[in-house]
Amino acid sequence: MLYSRVEGDGGKPLIIIHGFMGMSDNWKTLSLKYVEKGFQVHTVDMRNHGKSFHSDVFNYSAMVDDLVQYINTHNLGKVDIIGHSMGGKAAMFFAIKHPQMLDRLVVADIGPQYYPPHHQDVLAALNAVDFSTKPSRNEVEEMMAQHLPDAGTRQFLMKSLYWVEPGQLGFRFNLPVFNTQVENIGEALPQGSSFAGPVLFLRGDRSKYIQDGNLPLIEQHFPHYEIKTITNSGHWIHAENPVEFLEYTLEFLTR
Repeated sequence: MLYSRVEGDGGKPLIIIHGFMGMSDNWKTLSLKYVEKGFQVHTVDMRNHGKSFHSDVFNYSAMVDDLVQYINTHNLGKVDIIGHSMGGKAAMFFAIKHPQMLDRLVVADIGPQYYPPHHQDVLAALNAVDFSTKPSRNEVEEMMAQHLPDAGTRQFLMKSLYWVEPGQLGFRFNLPVFNTQVENIGEALPQGSSFAGPVLFLRGDRSKYIQDGNLPLIEQHFPHYEIKTITNSGHWIHAENPVEFLEYTLEFLTR
Protein backbone atom coordinates (compact mmCIF):
# COMPACT_ATOMS: atom_id res chain seq x y z
CA MET A 1 0.00 0.00 0.00
CA LEU A 2 1.28 3.45 -0.89
CA TYR A 3 2.24 5.78 1.94
CA SER A 4 0.21 8.99 1.96
CA ARG A 5 -0.48 12.16 3.85
CA VAL A 6 -4.24 12.75 4.14
CA GLU A 7 -5.52 16.20 5.02
CA GLY A 8 -9.03 17.58 5.22
CA ASP A 9 -12.26 16.08 6.55
CA GLY A 10 -14.73 14.94 3.94
CA GLY A 11 -14.90 16.88 0.72
CA LYS A 12 -13.99 15.76 -2.79
CA PRO A 13 -10.94 13.44 -2.75
CA LEU A 14 -7.96 14.94 -4.57
CA ILE A 15 -4.88 12.78 -5.14
CA ILE A 16 -1.56 14.55 -5.72
CA ILE A 17 1.25 12.56 -7.37
CA HIS A 18 4.85 13.78 -7.26
CA GLY A 19 7.45 13.49 -10.01
CA PHE A 20 10.47 11.21 -10.48
CA MET A 21 12.68 11.18 -7.37
CA GLY A 22 10.20 13.41 -5.54
CA MET A 23 7.91 12.64 -2.61
CA SER A 24 4.69 13.75 -0.98
CA ASP A 25 6.46 16.25 1.27
CA ASN A 26 7.21 18.36 -1.83
CA TRP A 27 3.51 19.29 -1.86
CA LYS A 28 2.95 20.19 1.80
CA THR A 29 2.20 23.89 1.29
CA LEU A 30 -0.01 23.56 -1.76
CA SER A 31 -1.98 20.62 -0.37
CA LEU A 32 -3.16 22.77 2.52
CA LYS A 33 -4.43 25.37 0.04
CA TYR A 34 -6.63 22.75 -1.59
CA VAL A 35 -7.89 21.66 1.83
CA GLU A 36 -8.94 25.26 2.48
CA LYS A 37 -11.10 25.05 -0.66
CA GLY A 38 -12.92 21.96 0.61
CA PHE A 39 -10.92 19.08 -0.84
CA GLN A 40 -9.75 16.04 1.05
CA VAL A 41 -6.16 15.83 -0.17
CA HIS A 42 -4.18 12.61 -0.48
CA THR A 43 -0.54 13.28 -1.30
CA VAL A 44 1.01 9.90 -2.04
CA ASP A 45 4.55 8.54 -2.22
CA MET A 46 4.74 6.38 -5.32
CA ARG A 47 6.47 2.98 -5.19
CA ASN A 48 10.25 3.27 -4.77
CA HIS A 49 9.85 6.84 -3.49
CA GLY A 50 9.55 8.52 -0.10
CA LYS A 51 8.13 6.29 2.62
CA SER A 52 6.42 3.86 0.25
CA PHE A 53 7.63 0.33 -0.38
CA HIS A 54 10.56 -0.57 -2.64
CA SER A 55 9.99 -2.97 -5.53
CA ASP A 56 12.02 -4.40 -8.40
CA VAL A 57 9.00 -3.67 -10.62
CA PHE A 58 8.96 -0.03 -11.68
CA ASN A 59 6.71 0.93 -14.58
CA TYR A 60 3.47 2.78 -15.21
CA SER A 61 1.34 -0.37 -15.25
CA ALA A 62 2.42 -1.14 -11.69
CA MET A 63 1.93 2.49 -10.62
CA VAL A 64 -1.62 2.45 -11.96
CA ASP A 65 -2.36 -0.75 -10.05
CA ASP A 66 -1.01 0.91 -6.88
CA LEU A 67 -3.36 3.86 -7.37
CA VAL A 68 -6.36 1.58 -7.94
CA GLN A 69 -5.56 -0.35 -4.76
CA TYR A 70 -5.14 2.89 -2.81
CA ILE A 71 -8.44 4.37 -4.02
CA ASN A 72 -10.37 1.16 -3.35
CA THR A 73 -8.81 0.59 0.08
CA HIS A 74 -9.72 4.12 1.17
CA ASN A 75 -13.18 3.91 -0.45
CA LEU A 76 -12.59 7.18 -2.28
CA GLY A 77 -14.93 6.53 -5.19
CA LYS A 78 -14.40 8.96 -8.05
CA VAL A 79 -11.36 11.21 -7.55
CA ASP A 80 -9.61 14.22 -9.00
CA ILE A 81 -5.87 13.89 -9.63
CA ILE A 82 -2.99 16.34 -9.95
CA GLY A 83 0.20 14.75 -11.26
CA HIS A 84 3.57 16.37 -11.94
CA SER A 85 6.07 14.97 -14.45
CA MET A 86 6.29 11.20 -13.78
CA GLY A 87 3.19 11.61 -11.60
CA GLY A 88 1.39 13.28 -14.49
CA LYS A 89 2.30 10.44 -16.83
CA ALA A 90 1.15 7.89 -14.24
CA ALA A 91 -2.12 9.81 -13.94
CA MET A 92 -2.59 9.76 -17.72
CA PHE A 93 -2.11 5.98 -17.79
CA PHE A 94 -4.61 5.74 -14.92
CA ALA A 95 -7.11 7.88 -16.85
CA ILE A 96 -7.07 5.73 -19.98
CA LYS A 97 -7.24 2.44 -18.03
CA HIS A 98 -9.76 3.38 -15.33
CA PRO A 99 -11.82 6.34 -16.60
CA GLN A 100 -14.74 5.42 -14.35
CA MET A 101 -12.60 6.19 -11.27
CA LEU A 102 -11.54 9.68 -12.40
CA ASP A 103 -13.43 12.95 -12.57
CA ARG A 104 -10.95 15.73 -13.38
CA LEU A 105 -7.25 15.46 -14.20
CA VAL A 106 -4.48 18.06 -13.97
CA VAL A 107 -1.23 17.15 -15.74
CA ALA A 108 1.73 19.32 -14.77
CA ASP A 109 4.50 19.77 -17.34
CA ILE A 110 4.53 16.40 -19.06
CA GLY A 111 2.94 15.13 -22.26
CA PRO A 112 1.70 11.72 -23.44
CA GLN A 113 4.60 11.28 -25.88
CA TYR A 114 7.79 9.24 -25.44
CA TYR A 115 10.66 10.99 -23.70
CA PRO A 116 14.19 9.61 -24.20
CA PRO A 117 16.27 9.08 -21.03
CA HIS A 118 17.56 12.43 -19.81
CA HIS A 119 18.42 11.89 -16.15
CA GLN A 120 22.00 10.74 -16.71
CA ASP A 121 23.63 13.64 -14.85
CA VAL A 122 21.27 13.22 -11.90
CA LEU A 123 21.90 9.48 -11.66
CA ALA A 124 25.66 10.03 -11.94
CA ALA A 125 25.51 12.50 -9.05
CA LEU A 126 23.45 10.16 -6.88
CA ASN A 127 25.69 7.19 -7.59
CA ALA A 128 28.74 9.27 -6.71
CA VAL A 129 27.61 9.46 -3.08
CA ASP A 130 29.53 6.93 -0.98
CA PHE A 131 27.40 6.35 2.10
CA SER A 132 29.93 3.85 3.48
CA THR A 133 32.04 6.83 4.57
CA LYS A 134 29.10 8.06 6.69
CA PRO A 135 29.08 11.52 5.08
CA SER A 136 27.32 14.54 6.55
CA ARG A 137 24.59 16.30 4.56
CA ASN A 138 27.13 18.88 3.39
CA GLU A 139 29.51 16.14 2.28
CA VAL A 140 26.72 14.41 0.36
CA GLU A 141 26.06 17.63 -1.52
CA GLU A 142 29.76 18.07 -2.25
CA MET A 143 29.91 14.59 -3.77
CA MET A 144 26.85 15.31 -5.91
CA ALA A 145 28.12 18.71 -7.02
CA GLN A 146 30.95 17.12 -8.98
CA HIS A 147 28.37 15.74 -11.41
CA LEU A 148 25.43 18.11 -10.87
CA PRO A 149 26.35 21.81 -10.80
CA ASP A 150 22.74 23.04 -10.46
CA ALA A 151 22.20 23.79 -6.77
CA GLY A 152 18.43 23.78 -7.05
CA THR A 153 18.35 20.24 -8.41
CA ARG A 154 20.74 19.08 -5.70
CA GLN A 155 18.53 20.57 -3.00
CA PHE A 156 15.48 18.85 -4.51
CA LEU A 157 17.25 15.48 -4.43
CA MET A 158 18.54 16.03 -0.90
CA LYS A 159 14.98 16.27 0.39
CA SER A 160 15.00 12.46 0.08
CA LEU A 161 17.98 12.14 2.44
CA TYR A 162 17.14 10.63 5.82
CA TRP A 163 18.87 9.13 8.83
CA VAL A 164 18.82 5.36 8.36
CA GLU A 165 20.30 5.13 11.85
CA PRO A 166 22.28 7.58 14.01
CA GLY A 167 25.25 8.79 11.99
CA GLN A 168 24.18 7.02 8.78
CA LEU A 169 22.39 8.88 5.98
CA GLY A 170 20.71 7.29 2.98
CA PHE A 171 18.28 8.09 0.17
CA ARG A 172 14.64 7.16 0.64
CA PHE A 173 14.16 6.34 -3.04
CA ASN A 174 15.23 3.08 -4.65
CA LEU A 175 18.33 4.16 -6.56
CA PRO A 176 19.40 0.66 -7.70
CA VAL A 177 16.07 0.18 -9.48
CA PHE A 178 16.19 3.68 -10.96
CA ASN A 179 19.63 2.88 -12.39
CA THR A 180 18.30 -0.11 -14.33
CA GLN A 181 14.74 1.01 -15.19
CA VAL A 182 14.93 4.77 -15.70
CA GLU A 183 13.92 4.35 -19.36
CA ASN A 184 10.43 3.27 -18.22
CA ILE A 185 9.77 6.84 -17.06
CA GLY A 186 9.69 8.06 -20.66
CA GLU A 187 7.07 5.56 -21.88
CA ALA A 188 4.43 6.91 -24.24
CA LEU A 189 0.70 6.32 -23.88
CA PRO A 190 -0.54 3.50 -26.14
CA GLN A 191 -1.57 4.63 -29.59
CA GLY A 192 -5.33 5.01 -29.87
CA SER A 193 -5.94 5.24 -26.12
CA SER A 194 -8.04 8.13 -24.81
CA PHE A 195 -9.86 9.63 -21.84
CA ALA A 196 -13.03 11.61 -22.54
CA GLY A 197 -13.12 13.56 -19.27
CA PRO A 198 -11.85 17.09 -18.62
CA VAL A 199 -8.07 17.48 -18.48
CA LEU A 200 -5.97 20.54 -17.75
CA PHE A 201 -2.37 20.57 -18.94
CA LEU A 202 -0.04 23.08 -17.33
CA ARG A 203 3.42 23.90 -18.69
CA GLY A 204 6.23 26.22 -17.67
CA ASP A 205 7.11 29.03 -20.03
CA ARG A 206 10.79 28.06 -19.72
CA SER A 207 10.17 24.30 -19.89
CA LYS A 208 10.52 22.17 -23.02
CA TYR A 209 8.49 19.21 -21.85
CA ILE A 210 5.30 20.32 -23.65
CA GLN A 211 5.86 22.04 -27.00
CA ASP A 212 3.17 23.41 -29.31
CA GLY A 213 3.99 20.54 -31.65
CA ASN A 214 2.82 18.09 -28.98
CA LEU A 215 -0.70 19.52 -28.79
CA PRO A 216 -2.23 17.44 -31.63
CA LEU A 217 -1.10 14.24 -29.85
CA ILE A 218 -2.51 15.52 -26.55
CA GLU A 219 -5.84 16.15 -28.29
CA GLN A 220 -5.87 12.61 -29.69
CA HIS A 221 -5.58 11.13 -26.21
CA PHE A 222 -7.56 13.81 -24.35
CA PRO A 223 -10.15 15.39 -26.67
CA HIS A 224 -11.53 17.63 -23.91
CA TYR A 225 -8.20 19.09 -22.81
CA GLU A 226 -7.16 22.66 -22.20
CA ILE A 227 -3.70 24.05 -21.65
CA LYS A 228 -2.29 26.93 -19.60
CA THR A 229 1.25 28.25 -19.43
CA ILE A 230 2.73 29.14 -16.05
CA THR A 231 4.96 32.21 -16.25
CA ASN A 232 8.47 32.54 -14.83
CA SER A 233 8.88 28.80 -14.37
CA GLY A 234 10.68 25.79 -15.75
CA HIS A 235 9.76 22.16 -15.12
CA TRP A 236 8.94 22.55 -11.39
CA ILE A 237 6.01 24.83 -12.07
CA HIS A 238 4.24 24.17 -8.76
CA ALA A 239 7.34 25.23 -6.81
CA GLU A 240 8.54 28.06 -9.04
CA ASN A 241 5.19 29.80 -9.42
CA PRO A 242 2.78 28.33 -6.85
CA VAL A 243 0.43 31.31 -7.05
CA GLU A 244 -0.42 30.80 -10.74
CA PHE A 245 -0.37 27.03 -10.33
CA LEU A 246 -2.93 27.23 -7.53
CA GLU A 247 -5.08 29.74 -9.42
CA TYR A 248 -5.31 27.66 -12.59
CA THR A 249 -5.83 24.34 -10.85
CA LEU A 250 -8.52 25.62 -8.48
CA GLU A 251 -10.40 27.34 -11.29
CA PHE A 252 -10.42 24.03 -13.20
CA LEU A 253 -11.16 21.69 -10.30
CA THR A 254 -14.01 23.73 -8.78
CA ARG A 255 -16.12 24.24 -11.89
